[in-house]
Amino acid sequence: MPELPEVETTVRGLARYLDGARLIRVQTRRAGLRRPFPVDLVQVLTGAAVTGLGRRAKYGLIHTDRGQTMVFHLGMSGRWRTNPDELGTHDHLVLETDGGHRLVLCDPRRFGSVDLVMEAGLDQWPAFAALGPEPLGDALDAAHLKAALKGRSATIKLMLLDQRIVAGLGNIYVCEALLRAGIDPRKAAGQVGGPALARLVPAIKTVIAEAIEAGGSTLRDFAQPDGELGYFSKRFDVYDRAGQPCTRCSTPIQRIVQGGRSTWFCAKCQR
Repeated sequence: MPELPEVETTVRGLARYLDGARLIRVQTRRAGLRRPFPVDLVQVLTGAAVTGLGRRAKYGLIHTDRGQTMVFHLGMSGRWRTNPDELGTHDHLVLETDGGHRLVLCDPRRFGSVDLVMEAGLDQWPAFAALGPEPLGDALDAAHLKAALKGRSATIKLMLLDQRIVAGLGNIYVCEALLRAGIDPRKAAGQVGGPALARLVPAIKTVIAEAIEAGGSTLRDFAQPDGELGYFSKRFDVYDRAGQPCTRCSTPIQRIVQGGRSTWFCAKCQR
């Protein structure tokens, strides 16, 4: 599943074509994705000017002068394509601009979603209302984590995947951040002390920032809107490296399953 860096990379790629543009044609090529497209999607977006783009957690935001924001989620296999010569079977939403560009939402597995949300109530939209702070924002600090994790018996790995604790973190970057912070993913979240949390916050911020700079991680179907692949996967220290030597101490990386998700870690470096 595309995670926060992949969505951020996607939004930045779309902004080159959409920011300030007017949508002159909007086409839906099926009834919906994971759920139906909004019934008024074409009517609201056709003729609208894009006033900006953004991201919240793993959702992309396309703001318009109609007072409504198109919120998209890439699901498991979604990505945007820029100016394709032809439309394919899995191209489900088409946006054409007054600048002559065509942006196409492609989602073979159709686990993504598209919604229209009133700008004035965006923060309180159900999918956003309970989200925790953004990983790169000032609100994520050791004090926030200490309060949010106090008394929690669930593992630190699973708590970091809880979007109410930190918005947008996914499996890849939690595994990488925990290694950098030297924290055992099996440890109860409430037992992670202050010094470890003080290491964890910059580890999260750094790994997310590095992944965005690298264009995300190309896993399975993900690519940027212009077709470029993300290269952060070349820098993985722990994710998907079971049996390979730790990049810090050469101890073989271990893999376990937590909450139905794979976790990779170094038993020597992570305590």
